[in-house]
Amino acid sequence: MPIALLALAIGAFGIGTTEFVIMGLLPQVAAEYGVSIPTAGYLASGYAVGVLIGAPLMTILGTRVSRKTMLMALMGIFVAGNLLSAVAPAFGLMLAGRIVTSLAHGAFFGIGSVVAANLVAPQKRASAIALMFTGLTLANVVGVPLGTLLGQQTSWRLTFAAVAALGVLAVIGVALLIPADEAPSAANKLVHGERGLIRRELAAFRDVQVLLAMAMTVLGFGGVFAAITYIAPMMTEAAGFAESGVTWILVLLGVGMVIGNLVGGRLADRALMPLLHVSLAAVAVVLALFTFAAYSQIAAAVAVVLIGLLGFATVPPLQKRVLDLASGAPTLASAVNVGAFNLGNALAAWLGGLVISGGFGITAPNWVGALMAGSALALAVISGLLERRRAQRPISTTASVTTAGTV
Repeated sequence: MPIALLALAIGAFGIGTTEFVIMGLLPQVAAEYGVSIPTAGYLASGYAVGVLIGAPLMTILGTRVSRKTMLMALMGIFVAGNLLSAVAPAFGLMLAGRIVTSLAHGAFFGIGSVVAANLVAPQKRASAIALMFTGLTLANVVGVPLGTLLGQQTSWRLTFAAVAALGVLAVIGVALLIPADEAPSAANKLVHGERGLIRRELAAFRDVQVLLAMAMTVLGFGGVFAAITYIAPMMTEAAGFAESGVTWILVLLGVGMVIGNLVGGRLADRALMPLLHVSLAAVAVVLALFTFAAYSQIAAAVAVVLIGLLGFATVPPLQKRVLDLASGAPTLASAVNVGAFNLGNALAAWLGGLVISGGFGITAPNWVGALMAGSALALAVISGLLERRRAQRPISTTASVTTAGTV
């Protein structure tokens, strides 16, 4: 594999670390700024909203410059946001830093996937993309626990400064290792025109199935985030772990995520919808049980692994579902679905904070997550029924519609 993929993997590692490390540092950040845990949770939900906005916006802007230039610009935004978070004297500025950082998230993975695929022969493209995403999964095993430990032993500000340094390393790697290229839409503009390209991408959102798939993404993965956003206070206040024990809990969560992502990726190519049905149902059940298991250290540790495994087993089929349904114009749909993951994260973090503030207990967000995952399962069933109904339409009717559309 080309060494240029290392630059992309470093960027993915940094992005994955900064997104999830806030979970382990939430108590420290809340204490320093004198805010409640639910209020500190806005640092997770604010990041997620930023990804939702930034993914399509930055992807569209990225068509005007070369992919290499855009990747460097995105990592520059990433570095600036993390530095602002590291030095922010007030909670509002810390939140602003998180939002700035998040703008790079979705577009980096979207554009980086195209770059990775173009670096290798066609038969190796899936492996190249997977290698880039290895940086994201490794962040949950190595980056997040180490970042949490650094923040607990010294200062959480040093954690964000260290992540900014990773971003600088990624910028240097992209500059030195990624081959120069032209703006990706230059050739297409000559044929379709810029407005035609945007209209073609937006047309995918008129398909009810695409919208259902994105709603499943919001609710399905969002349900997982309801629990893991507040994992640190759950483990210290409910399970009775010391702060240092949270680091190892996050390692277990990361191991589960890596396994779930790999298994989900393989199974999604074989039986996508059955995998979604099983994984979403299992996520709902495990999250509901975690409400009670969180009060036992052994049961909590097992549940955390299962949440990571089952939660990330939904990611490949949810993303592939959107790509399959929007195959004619997948770029914007793919970027928006990355934003949909983070919309679910924001919604779950907000709802989780509400139930904690409402006096329902530190483990109450797990019920929120279970209900969200159950709702996603219901949408998956509805989507499958609609798909079968569409497939059962008379051939003559389908043919006439097709003919009419080509006149």
